[in-house]
Amino acid sequence: MIKRERYLAKLRQLKDTNLIKVATGIRRAGKSTLLQMFRQELIDGGTNKQATQYLNFEDPAFYRPNDWQGIYDEIVKKLLPSEKNYIFLDEVQNIKEFERLADGLFVHPNIDLYITGSNAYTLSGELATLLSGRYIEIRVLPLSFAEYFEYFANDTHFDRNEKFDHFMRLGGFPEVANFLKNGLNQQIPDYLDTIYSTVVKKDIMIRYNFSPNPIFDNVLRFALDSVGNLVSPNNIRNTINSHRTKEPPVSLERVDNYLQAFTESFILDKVLRFDIKGKSLLKTLNKYYCIDTGLRNNLLGKESTDSGHLLENVVYLELVRRGNKVWVGKVDEKEVDFITQTLDGYTEYYQVTETILSEETRMRELAPFAKISDHNQKFIITRDTGEYSHNGVRQVNVVDWLLGKN
Repeated sequence: MIKRERYLAKLRQLKDTNLIKVATGIRRAGKSTLLQMFRQELIDGGTNKQATQYLNFEDPAFYRPNDWQGIYDEIVKKLLPSEKNYIFLDEVQNIKEFERLADGLFVHPNIDLYITGSNAYTLSGELATLLSGRYIEIRVLPLSFAEYFEYFANDTHFDRNEKFDHFMRLGGFPEVANFLKNGLNQQIPDYLDTIYSTVVKKDIMIRYNFSPNPIFDNVLRFALDSVGNLVSPNNIRNTINSHRTKEPPVSLERVDNYLQAFTESFILDKVLRFDIKGKSLLKTLNKYYCIDTGLRNNLLGKESTDSGHLLENVVYLELVRRGNKVWVGKVDEKEVDFITQTLDGYTEYYQVTETILSEETRMRELAPFAKISDHNQKFIITRDTGEYSHNGVRQVNVVDWLLGKN
């Protein structure tokens, strides 16, 4: 079992606060394991085991989708009245009107409530209305490279750059790392297929009442193949329709609905563009990043022919893990890969490229920074070794940066 220390630390800080702790993220990213780890940590620290309740709503023993009241009554019946009770509800979106279950439990003064959900609907609709200001989201992503690297720390067959190559190709789902460590590499593609089919079946098809069709898959494949490129629903629609000579054209609304479903089910992240000089969000052309590079490569059925954009995807996910707000930057006609606002409120700028050893590439990557008049920190993340400064722009090796060595 891979210990997710970054998320455990957040749960420790939030323990016994008057907030519902909501862990969200794609299926199999480790949310259930995280709750189980934290529950065990509480017990090991002296909490009465009887004062903890863990219910997994993907387990048939608890899966009564139309009976939130019955589940509520059973939980309350088992509460220890003289102690703080820790209630863990896993994949709570499977329960109809789960927001009423969460609200009913939250009002008990001796309950500290933790829930997980595998789609953005968990934090939308009535739950957000009922519990406005009373919950905090903890977004759980697949393994970071630092977690992955630590898990394979005793594996001396590969150096750190080779481990990073494996990470970019196979992704960071915890079970994928387990397969790799146990020599079950051939099982990884089937496992990633299962994750996708589960997400599609449980978090998209049912939730949105979609039926399986080629357009659905084509929209996702287009977005995945365009990671790191500016795209719009209109781009995707026009490309798909250009290949549909005999079928009716696909509507813009349909493409937009599919993209929204993919983002709400945590397969894709949509990143908005920000005009640095105009200090405003732009309404057209955004970027999409996949929540896991291994899932992306597996769904496309090939490894990326543009490893630079795959590297950009890895950097984007790490920026999000570190708690940054992230946008794509535009300054005049130039593009900045990422603008971030850190947890401390500072602005930072990032360019991502495999190498800047050639003068032409170096000038191209530095050019957008030259147009930014403020003095916020600017980075170029590359696979080149060493750390350098280019008129105040810090060049950092991506593996060093991911491992927190800068």
